[in-house]
Amino acid sequence: MNIVIVGHVDHGKSTVIGRLLADTHSLPEGKLEQVRAQCELNSKPFEYAFLLDALKDEQAQGITIDAARVFFKSDLRHYLILDAPGHIEFLKNMITGAARAEAALLVIDAAEGVQENSRRHGYMVSLLGIRQLAVVVNKMDLVGWDRGVYERIVSEYGAFLQQVGIRPACFIPVSARDGDNIADRSAHLPWYKGPKVLDALDQFHTEPAPVELPFRMPVQDVYKFTKQGDDRRIVAGTIDSGTVSVGDTMVFYPSGKKSRVKTIEAFNRPAQQSAEAGWSVGFTLQEQIYITRGEMATVESQTRPQVTTRLRVSLFWLGKDPMVKRKEYLLKLGSARVTARIEEVLRVMDASTLDTAEQRNAVQRHDVAECVLRLDRAIACDVAEAIAATSRFVIVDDFEIRGGGIVREAMADRQTTVRDRVMLRNYKWEPSIIQPEHRAEKYNQKAALILVTGEHESDRKGVAKALEGKLFEDGKVVYFLGIGNVLYGVDADIERKQENRLEHMRRLAEVANLMLDAGIILVVAAAELTQDDLEVIKTAVQPDWIETVWAGDNVTTDISFDLQLPGGAVPEAVDQLKAHLQDKGVIFRPW
Repeated sequence: MNIVIVGHVDHGKSTVIGRLLADTHSLPEGKLEQVRAQCELNSKPFEYAFLLDALKDEQAQGITIDAARVFFKSDLRHYLILDAPGHIEFLKNMITGAARAEAALLVIDAAEGVQENSRRHGYMVSLLGIRQLAVVVNKMDLVGWDRGVYERIVSEYGAFLQQVGIRPACFIPVSARDGDNIADRSAHLPWYKGPKVLDALDQFHTEPAPVELPFRMPVQDVYKFTKQGDDRRIVAGTIDSGTVSVGDTMVFYPSGKKSRVKTIEAFNRPAQQSAEAGWSVGFTLQEQIYITRGEMATVESQTRPQVTTRLRVSLFWLGKDPMVKRKEYLLKLGSARVTARIEEVLRVMDASTLDTAEQRNAVQRHDVAECVLRLDRAIACDVAEAIAATSRFVIVDDFEIRGGGIVREAMADRQTTVRDRVMLRNYKWEPSIIQPEHRAEKYNQKAALILVTGEHESDRKGVAKALEGKLFEDGKVVYFLGIGNVLYGVDADIERKQENRLEHMRRLAEVANLMLDAGIILVVAAAELTQDDLEVIKTAVQPDWIETVWAGDNVTTDISFDLQLPGGAVPEAVDQLKAHLQDKGVIFRPW
């Protein structure tokens, strides 16, 4: 069982573990004597915490910096205990240590009482989904084994834990330094009849793998084999919840594509008929479909995940700079990686007092906040109350994890109706027997949608047509599509009004999707596309297949583009655009 031990700095967490190691005879032979001798050599009083604080700077400062991993065993089972740092500067390390724990010990100094980080760590334990908790009231010897002190802490901290949704298994009065109520019952505490620390650990239940929940497996990658006639495409990942069997119909989200499980593969093991939560597996499909890393595999007959670009979340922030609106961050949930921005900070909570502040524009370091996040493309997830594993995310800024949290609600977005249609389209899609990579190999190119937009006065159409001509002369399978071709053809049955713009974009995207499925490079020219337009197109077309180009010096909309072409000479602009497509691997540079 994995246990995390948390609490305010200097409340004695490392000492509690040191006593557990010593009193259960789990130390390597001679280790205790070695540490005692080292303390004597350095004229320092021996402390059981020194058994854990192995780093020199930790011993010098007397604080735990990293999350130390310690193994010991009781008569019942083996334990891995993570001694997480209590100092607020190392809150990130504490969260890292607690992320995979099944239960927690929270240590409070009887003399100092409930401190800011006692409450903060209790809230973090709740946010991470740990529901098994025992509170250790340490250093009872410093308050003369006073029952009144113990009961005041039980009353104060018990009320706080109730507010964050945790019911502790017990409050245990101890003196870790002398071993009272750690592994052996204390004669100094005759009024306490509850379990010792070791008893409390043994009473925790090992969490079973969530096999009864709906099947969820984030797609880690798709592996293709070509040697010795092996043409398998293996969809690989780790199962977060549920079970899957050969013959099950799988649906992948957010795309909505479906296929049936043909075989379940595992490295260096015979073929399996089923797999369940906790397994790292791969499977092949009966009907070959194009899926990528970041999709979530589900079973058709079970509850589907949420799919959206807007999430209401509870998050904690650890970055030195505040998390602010309008800045882009990387959100990682499962195997999905998407750009995220704060749309709204609903409330910021002081994790130590549970006081809330409304209408903030930023989330400061060590704050816990409820926010609405807007993503640059849809992802599949679950809310925390349904499936915890597929609700957890981290936020990366400047290549470092700066925060994390859980999804509370999947909110409606502008693309909801379009996405529902696209998922139905993908669900009913009849795939060609020719795989996309075979078309790419045959045509010596990758399918791509090149959106050339710009001011009404810009020569975007001239650039798009010139690009088509240049690629055609190079032997590429390419087609120019003017927006008028769609408006007066496929869209002839709807009026050209602003309220119909979403449907115009959806139909343009569906035409593009058909041509991309045929392996074509499609060049579309349209005036002043907006970010909303692009989001609709990205809902119906694989985002990785889209290159957005702004033609002209003046950018007049909010669209995020991959390349800006200066106004003026078309041939130079086309050369620059062709080089960009080569850099992106859509077409290949001659050697």
